[in-house]
Amino acid sequence: MAAPVNYTTTVEVHKTVGEVQALLADHGADRVGIEYRDSQPVGVSFTLRLPAGTRAFMLPVDVEAMHRLLQSKDSSGELRSGTKANRASREQAARVSWRVVKDWLPAQLTLVDSTMVTVEQVFLPYLQLDDGRTLFEVYSTSELALEPGPDGPG
Repeated sequence: MAAPVNYTTTVEVHKTVGEVQALLADHGADRVGIEYRDSQPVGVSFTLRLPAGTRAFMLPVDVEAMHRLLQSKDSSGELRSGTKANRASREQAARVSWRVVKDWLPAQLTLVDSTMVTVEQVFLPYLQLDDGRTLFEVYSTSELALEPGPDGPG
């Protein structure tokens, strides 16, 4: 497997967070906010006006998951740039995580702009419900189980 994209980034998290906010605002977000945990940014929330009304979304940025990936890739020798102490550090994982989200968003928004997909198709898992959870969180806890298709499960 290849090394994760952006694993060599030196762009600070706060700069990338600002770029993500600007990108969403440029694409029609009415509100954009950053979610924090222990003084660290862990997600971006935003609202968009859709045909069915204004909807809130919460896009998580899982730094711990990226940290585990960087550590694994570093242990297997797949990360070669930077010092061993820095390339799989938690701080580097935060920088990489936010850069990955920053690069993912324009691709998704271009699909929407081109009408290849709708906002709902791209962001549905991140739709924030009245209780604050995302649609994916509700689904993943089996509170919103999908019925098997006509051919049965799997």
